[in-house]
Amino acid sequence: MTATHRILHLSDPHVTGSGIDEDGVDAAGALDRILYDARFVKEIDVVLVTGDIADDGSAEGCAAVLQRVGAFARERGIPHVYTTGNHDAREPFAKVFGSAHLGPDGADLGESGPDRAAVSEVAGLRIVTLDSLVPGAVHGVVGEDQLDWLSGVLSRPAPAGTVVALHHPPIAIGTSPSMADVNLRNGDRLAQVLAGSDVRAVLCGHYHAQVSGFLAGIPVWVTPGVVTRIDLTAPSHLVRGVLGAGATVVDLGGPFSPMFHVLQARDPRAGEQVYLIDTRSDADAAGEE
Repeated sequence: MTATHRILHLSDPHVTGSGIDEDGVDAAGALDRILYDARFVKEIDVVLVTGDIADDGSAEGCAAVLQRVGAFARERGIPHVYTTGNHDAREPFAKVFGSAHLGPDGADLGESGPDRAAVSEVAGLRIVTLDSLVPGAVHGVVGEDQLDWLSGVLSRPAPAGTVVALHHPPIAIGTSPSMADVNLRNGDRLAQVLAGSDVRAVLCGHYHAQVSGFLAGIPVWVTPGVVTRIDLTAPSHLVRGVLGAGATVVDLGGPFSPMFHVLQARDPRAGEQVYLIDTRSDADAAGEE
């Protein structure tokens, strides 16, 4: 049995109106590269982008991503779906994307919930996007009004099940202090809502790294970032960002469902360091020298 649904999962393009992010990376070029290298992936049913659309939160950054992802989706006759991230701002996001569940022609297909949450169906597969944005913060929270709305949505099973997408992961690698500091702060409440539902996978971004785990027995997948990826070979107190756009193909409905496999853009500069952040306090750092 082959997959019944295939999702191209992108996250963290961090595009601006100029195309260059705050670290000086050609974010628009990184998005172009991964979309170009994904052109031969067969039978994609929907493109999903889980947040940090615009590095500066601008409508111009959102529009630049919509232009590129929208063109990819239009060529294939498939819908495209977006969530907010911590770098995004709700008003510009809504101005550009509406419900952010868009048809191949850009028509708004979503039913909006609280904040920028929304839901739509793709050939029987229900896609729910949650808004985990906390303005001015790096960590995420899904508000109680959204969780109540989500509970109502999930009270009726979808023909092909449900995928829940949000920016901030409800999981973290135990040896990465930075992940535990910037993740979804109320993942336990989300787990309570998802438990026993027809949700087949929770898809996230934010970490710029590929990470998997479980929440209430449901697979959670964190796709690598488009603009940069985090090099997890660095010591745990360092956050090392390097070039190298990535994406995930998510297959649902096959014998090993859900299955996730990562795509990497062909970039001659992949692995080149962009930034290095020491998460220790000055006192801690001095004590280790």
